[in-house]
Amino acid sequence: MPGTFEPLPGGGAAVALDDVEISIIRSLAVQLLELIGPGPGEDASADPLAELFAEGPSEPPSDPVLRRLFPDAYRDPERTPGPEAAEEEKAYSAEFRRYTENDLRAGKRENALAVIRSLDMLASAGDGGAVLELTVEQSQQWLGALNDLRLAIGSRLEITDEDDTDLLYQLPDEDPRKPMVMAYLWLGGLQETLVSTLMP
Repeated sequence: MPGTFEPLPGGGAAVALDDVEISIIRSLAVQLLELIGPGPGEDASADPLAELFAEGPSEPPSDPVLRRLFPDAYRDPERTPGPEAAEEEKAYSAEFRRYTENDLRAGKRENALAVIRSLDMLASAGDGGAVLELTVEQSQQWLGALNDLRLAIGSRLEITDEDDTDLLYQLPDEDPRKPMVMAYLWLGGLQETLVSTLMP
């Protein structure tokens, strides 16, 4: 089981993690939380009823990682529309973002917090590691958080397609991006095995 999720009887998943792996995942989840932060216009002390009707931002985030986590809904990077169509796509994307981004941010924050909480509750087995057991719901939250972490790291590494991923394996050890690449590939393996535990 080391390094890979395996299904649990009755649903859920389990993975053996050593203390270093636990520390890395927790640190990355905390950084993700800090990056996502509260959405523009969100106020933790606000009236919960007012939050239901709060509008989010209409413009894409300036940070490239946040743009990857919260992409425009109506823009197709594969085609170049004419000026009128581009303006229409921009208007539709702004409208969609206004009513969905706050909820998306809240969901991503909740997934990252679920990862942190489950790691914090792990009791060390005494040999420098522990077995993390997740319910089906926790597995879904972990899957969302792992996906967001890979998107964030992939954005920093400027990975745009599968060919870029293949090039990562060829980086020399002295390349300063190597630790980030190793984390990206490792999280991909975790994500893949977690997906397989959730398939019927």
